[in-house]
Amino acid sequence: MKFQNLDLIMRQYEEALDQHIPPKIWPVVRLDGRSFSTLTQNLELEKPFDIKFRDAMIATTKHVMQAGFQAIYAYVESDEISILFSQNDNTFRRKIRKWLSTLAGEASAAFTHHLGYPGVFDARICPFPDTEIIFDYFRWRQADSARNSLNAYCYWTLRKNGKTERQATSVLEKMPVEQKYILLRSYDINYKEIPKWQRYGIAVVWKNIMREGYNPITKKTVTTKRRSLEAITKLPRQQAYQDFIQQFICE
Repeated sequence: MKFQNLDLIMRQYEEALDQHIPPKIWPVVRLDGRSFSTLTQNLELEKPFDIKFRDAMIATTKHVMQAGFQAIYAYVESDEISILFSQNDNTFRRKIRKWLSTLAGEASAAFTHHLGYPGVFDARICPFPDTEIIFDYFRWRQADSARNSLNAYCYWTLRKNGKTERQATSVLEKMPVEQKYILLRSYDINYKEIPKWQRYGIAVVWKNIMREGYNPITKKTVTTKRRSLEAITKLPRQQAYQDFIQQFICE
């Protein structure tokens, strides 16, 4: 069989399950760390939160946001990264398999390079039709961050004070939220004084930076505007958080 004929047949199989992000849809890609509980254990990272791990997640997010797509806004909590892309981003002609494989690969490579230990991410796409559902999505992830943070502090406080894994899990099972605050206070931990990034996550956003330079041709000082990524570790909550996100989204 001639190569051209074989190539035509094989490409039909290769592209048989291809899907595309529909036009004018806002893609949010969520990257989740695979077996990161084992990773943090092997690296003996601080529990429940570790600065080195946080910085690796921020560095990974910045790398992915500059990986050739039109990234607008990112949110980081624990071992997951959610990135909003432009509704007009036509990278890879919006082929979902290309988006997922590329973004997961970029994240895995960047995280591994930064931390010096293999870290693998999976990826999924959430296709949103308008900005209102985008706001709901990021408020949902922030609420998840707060819930997980409180549970993690309670669990590891118990573990550090002699409870086994099973005992700590049993104590916290079906425990009301207010009781968890009381539990932490009994160990002299005021949850409201815990750093905000541990409770409400981190945003990575584009900022315009004005820089002065020298033009050797005109022999004049010139001011240029450049975009740079910045991590915001003190985020507002609820409606104020929605207002915060709004400033980075341009329809």
